[in-house]
Amino acid sequence: MVTDMAMPGMTGDILARHLKACKKDIPVILCTGFSEKISQGTYHESDIDEFLMKPFSIAKFIGTVRKILDNRG
Repeated sequence: MVTDMAMPGMTGDILARHLKACKKDIPVILCTGFSEKISQGTYHESDIDEFLMKPFSIAKFIGTVRKILDNRG
């Protein structure tokens, strides 16, 4: 799943936590432009598998998705 940190009603890290509670092996990529709550250095402490800071290139996005898919097997 790819989610943004800032969403109406719920942040992306909370969404990830709820999804992982239902399906632990679902991969989660969190995207954000700015967050005081989560960063490149702290995302691994949450239910986030990968973190992308906006703006990011298509190549970076594709590489991140590929990394997650490769690590699932």
